[in-house]
Amino acid sequence: MATQEQNEWGHVDETGTVFVREATGERAVGQYPDGTPEEALAYFTRKYHELAGQVTLLEQRVKNGAPASDVAKAIKALKESISTANAVGDLAALHTRVEALGGSVSKLTEKQSEEAKAALAEAITVRTALVVEAETLAAADPAKAQWKQVTAQMDDIFARWKAHQTDGPRLPKNEANELWKRFRAARSTIDTHRRAFFAELDSAHKKARADKQALVDQAEALVAQGADGIPTYRRLLDQWKAAGRAGKKFDDALWAKFKQAGDVLYSAKSEIDAQDNVEFTANWELKKALLEEAEPLLTATDRAQAKKALFSIQKRWDEIGKVPRDKIKVAEDRLRKVEAAVRKLDEDHWNKNNPERQERSEGFLGQLNEAIQKLEAELAEAQATKDAKKIAAAQDALDARKAWLGALK
Repeated sequence: MATQEQNEWGHVDETGTVFVREATGERAVGQYPDGTPEEALAYFTRKYHELAGQVTLLEQRVKNGAPASDVAKAIKALKESISTANAVGDLAALHTRVEALGGSVSKLTEKQSEEAKAALAEAITVRTALVVEAETLAAADPAKAQWKQVTAQMDDIFARWKAHQTDGPRLPKNEANELWKRFRAARSTIDTHRRAFFAELDSAHKKARADKQALVDQAEALVAQGADGIPTYRRLLDQWKAAGRAGKKFDDALWAKFKQAGDVLYSAKSEIDAQDNVEFTANWELKKALLEEAEPLLTATDRAQAKKALFSIQKRWDEIGKVPRDKIKVAEDRLRKVEAAVRKLDEDHWNKNNPERQERSEGFLGQLNEAIQKLEAELAEAQATKDAKKIAAAQDALDARKAWLGALK
C-alpha cells in the first residue's frame, strides 16, 4: 500500500505509523492517531528539532567552559537519547556532533584542572596572607596597642577569612588545618593581651577611684575653714591631677563633688576680697596722692632734700596699708621708679666725692697734662722739620690725650 506522507528522513504508512530512516534501515518511532499523516510527521520532526536544540545547547556550554564532568554526563545521556530517539530527522548528524564534543571534554578537563590548581594556589596564598596579617597584629607590643582599633582590625581579618572560606575553593585538609591553627593562635594571643590590658586598666581605675574619693573627703572637710582652706585645697588639686583616670562615669561624678567643695572655699574668699576691696580702694586713693607727691623727685638734683622727702613718703606709704589686687603692681612700679632715681643721686654724689677716687683722678690728670705738653713739643719739632709721618703720629697721640682730659673734667 502506498505511503500517505513522507520526507527526506521519514514517512507515515497507511496505519498511521511514523518511521525514521537510519543507516541500518527504517525504524518505527510512534503513531499520532488523532491527526493527519502530515501532522504526525510534523510532530516527530519537532521531536528531532528539540533533540538538536539540546545538542546545540551542550556545544554552547562547552564553549563557555562548563565543568567537564557535567559535559561528560550530558554527552552520555544525549548519545542514549539519540540512539533510541522517537524523532524524524538526521539522527546520525546529531550523533556525529555529540561524538565531536567528546574530544573537547579531555581538553576541557585538562584546562579546568590547571585552573583549579591555580585557583587553589591563589586561595592558599590569600588565606596565608590573612594568617600573616593576624600574626603581625598579635606580635605588636601590647603596651602600645590601641585596643579599640586592634579589635576592629582583627574582626575585619576574621570576616575576610570566613568570606574566603565560604566563597573560595576548598583547601586540602592538611593545609586548611595548619593555616587555621596559626590563625586561631594569633587570635588567642590578641585576646589574651586585650584581657590583660583591660584587667590592669580596671585595677588602675579602682585605685584612682579610691584615691580621688579620699581627696573628695579631704576637700569637703576643708569647707568649714572657709578661705583659709584654699592653700590646702590647691595641694589636693595637684594630687588630683596626678591620681590618674578612674573611668569617665566615676571621674565626672567625683570631680563634681571635689569642685563643689572648692567653689565653696573660693566663694568665701570672694566675699572677703569684696569686703577688703572697699577698704583697699580708699587706700589706693591715698597712695595715688603720695605718688603724685613723689614723682617730682624723678627730676630732683638736691640729693639730701630728695632723700628726706622720699623717706617721709615711704613712711606714710607703709602706714596706709594694702591696695586692691589689680593696683598693687601699678603702685609698686611707680614708687620703685622714684626710689631708683633718688638712689642714683646718692650714688652719683658718692662717686664724685670719693677721696680715693679723687686722688686717683688727680694723679692721672697730672700725668695726662705732662704727656700732652710732651706731645705738643714733639709735634712742634716735627712741624719744624716738616716730617709728615712724625707730624701725623704726634697729632693722633695728642688728640687722644686731649679727649681723655675732656672726659675727666
